[in-house]
Amino acid sequence: MADEVQHLTRAFSGLGGLGVDEPAMVSALAKWRKQPEKLSGFRKSFNGFFKDHGNLMVMWAMHPWERDARLAHHVLHQAHPAAIVVEIACTRTAEELLGARKAYQALFHHSLEEDVAYHARDKPYCSLLVGLVSAYRYEGPRVSEETARAEAKSLAAAVKSAAGGKLVENAEIVRILTTRSKPHLVETFKHYREIHGRHIEEDLGGQEETLREAAVCLATPARYFSQVAAAALSDGAGHHEKEALTRVAVTRADVDMDAIRAAYHEQFGGKLEDAIAGKAHGYYKDALLSLVAGK
Repeated sequence: MADEVQHLTRAFSGLGGLGVDEPAMVSALAKWRKQPEKLSGFRKSFNGFFKDHGNLMVMWAMHPWERDARLAHHVLHQAHPAAIVVEIACTRTAEELLGARKAYQALFHHSLEEDVAYHARDKPYCSLLVGLVSAYRYEGPRVSEETARAEAKSLAAAVKSAAGGKLVENAEIVRILTTRSKPHLVETFKHYREIHGRHIEEDLGGQEETLREAAVCLATPARYFSQVAAAALSDGAGHHEKEALTRVAVTRADVDMDAIRAAYHEQFGGKLEDAIAGKAHGYYKDALLSLVAGK
């Protein structure tokens, strides 16, 4: 392990002007998937580099808590779409989100919650977003079917009575999405579909996309990330959409990338790695494929 860490450290050291050893980096990407102890060793040997660079390799090598903190800070201060903050709040475990909040405070001397509340203060989704980043959800398997069924009915009633109003500002919807466990929400959304005959995101996305994104991220994260990847690979993709492909590859490679690939194939009828190979180029393509498919 020590030899591999030293090899990759030498590859990065070329950033001073001699050029980066891209093949060594891509090789490490493929070999180190789901081996956090090697990444940890590399971070310690190359401490201080990561704060000044933002490319794929640096994002990959960065500690996940710091990476999430920096992503959130960048979004809040650069007027980027709120989707990245929603991703961080809804697809991380309770401990991972807490870690990102701690890293945010240490790095920027503000809490993530206060910065979200300030920068989104004029947005209709402000209460929802603050609640999502503040959450510390129960992560056990227990779900009350009675409560899930009752809250599915509450969601249905809120949707029905929302004529002319904003669902994202509905206190009951915000309470359910920001406090309930993910298994509970899966059951609640299942009952909602039984009541209404359609998926809840179909009803939540008509007025405010942030609300739909939160629901999909919480209940079916692989499906959500496959949609983000597809948007990034589309012919008309803008700058933010293209950036999202790097973010998905880096943040999900060691988490649920196999599920994302399966969801992509199910929704779009092809392989995610084939779509990447057809769009990306050079070492960036190689790095993406190493993260996505371990190639």
